[in-house]
Amino acid sequence: MLATADRERLARHFRRQADACEQLGSPLYAGLMRHAADDAGRGGVVARVCAGYEQDPPERVLALRVFGAVHRLVLAGSAPELAEHYPSAGVASTGPAVDSAWPAFQAALGAYGAEIRRELPSPPQTNEVGRAAPLVGGLLRLVEQVGGLPVRLYEIGASAGLNLRADHFRFELPEGAGWGPADSPVVLRDPWRGRWPQLDARLHVVERQGCDPAPVDPTTPEGWRWLAGWVWPDDVCRLERLSAAVEVARVVPATVVAAPAEDYLAGVAPRAGHLTVVWHSVMWQYLDSAQQEAVTSHLGRAGRSAGRDAPFAHLSMEPRAAPDGSTEFAVSARLWPGGYERVLGHAAAHGVPVTWQR
Repeated sequence: MLATADRERLARHFRRQADACEQLGSPLYAGLMRHAADDAGRGGVVARVCAGYEQDPPERVLALRVFGAVHRLVLAGSAPELAEHYPSAGVASTGPAVDSAWPAFQAALGAYGAEIRRELPSPPQTNEVGRAAPLVGGLLRLVEQVGGLPVRLYEIGASAGLNLRADHFRFELPEGAGWGPADSPVVLRDPWRGRWPQLDARLHVVERQGCDPAPVDPTTPEGWRWLAGWVWPDDVCRLERLSAAVEVARVVPATVVAAPAEDYLAGVAPRAGHLTVVWHSVMWQYLDSAQQEAVTSHLGRAGRSAGRDAPFAHLSMEPRAAPDGSTEFAVSARLWPGGYERVLGHAAAHGVPVTWQR
């Protein structure tokens, strides 16, 4: 049985994640995680499933890893009693009945504890489609800086590579304005606030490649369940965006190789006549300090080798501490040569909306 201090640490983690889920629009998960926190504090099934992970730092989001594994059981049809409470399983949402859902969730943990534990080492791979909003907006700013050069796009921590196809998404803005193909199945509504990127900008992506320690094929049933399992089951909008992005992935090719970011970037360099861009979103926290240092070193090396006819850029959306102690998601860009380096704006956790600063 876990020591009292470990049980209390787990309980605090689940309560913090419950608060985050409530703020970000998942009352079902918020309620279930509070039940999970109470269960962990008592040394119940949650504590048993999480044994050995009590010291995980908050950025490893243990609660989401547990809940993602359970969600995939639901999507696979292995937890039918719990599926009755999950809109992602086709249940019409009439508001969360958390107290009645908790026994079914608890039972799933007990029945499939070993299977759930096998998935706990894997970090979340939401491949969150909403994060295309800050990434594409930032990319349009960079393309504007280099006079419209064609783009070679590389993503680290790319998961299924859905956002490598983000130039094929539609960004709908007020009063009929927008950017991207009008017939795209992916539509992000009101994604940009403040000073919009240039809506007449032409973005021509000629290469789209990426890496991930464990790439996912989103066009397979297994790949779909893996990705959908990370989405909160009552967040129907995000699930619909994910499904639509898979449609795009079926017709727009992109290559995602199995490799850590620090190894992959050793082979990325500027090319004459192109803007070479490395981008990423909410993956930095899953790298250890040595990996972060290696990635930063590779980016700097590529930047130093850039020229006016072969520019290189680094674009990211990553969490950081805000002045008030909260977490903000900064959209940051750096462009070589020339010393262009700035925070372009701030996004919501799932990408939409972005408020541009300049």
